[in-house]
Amino acid sequence: MSLSQQRRFPRRKTSVRASRDFVHEVLTGWQLTSLIEDIRLCVSELATNALLHGVPPGREFSVHLSATDDLVRLAVRDSGGGRPSVHEADEQSNSGRGLFIAGQLAAELGIDHHTIGKTVWVAFKRPATP
Repeated sequence: MSLSQQRRFPRRKTSVRASRDFVHEVLTGWQLTSLIEDIRLCVSELATNALLHGVPPGREFSVHLSATDDLVRLAVRDSGGGRPSVHEADEQSNSGRGLFIAGQLAAELGIDHHTIGKTVWVAFKRPATP
C-alpha cells in the first residue's frame, strides 16, 4: 500500500501553521495519529527554514507526505539556493536547531539538491497496525 498527498504554500508566515494543519489532516485521514505530533513539529521546522532561507519572493514551497507499509515520509521542497546543514546549536543560540531536532525525531533525515532548489525530508517508521 502506498499513499501520497502534496500541497503548495505561499511565502507567508501563516503557511507554517497551514502546513501543520495539512499534516494533521492527512495523517488523521490515514489513521496514523500516533505520528502526528512528531511530524507536525518537523514540518513546522522545515517549513520555517524554507520560508527563512529557501523561498524566493513570489514563490511557494511544497509539503509532501507519503506512506508505505514501512515508512511515512515528510518532504519540504523550495526553489531557493542555500545548502542546509545539520548542526547542534549551542545553548546561547536562539535558532539553528530545527534540522537537528527533526533528525533526532525521525528514523532518517536527508537533503536532496536539485538544479533549482532543494528538498529536505524526514522518514518515520510506520507503527504496526493492530
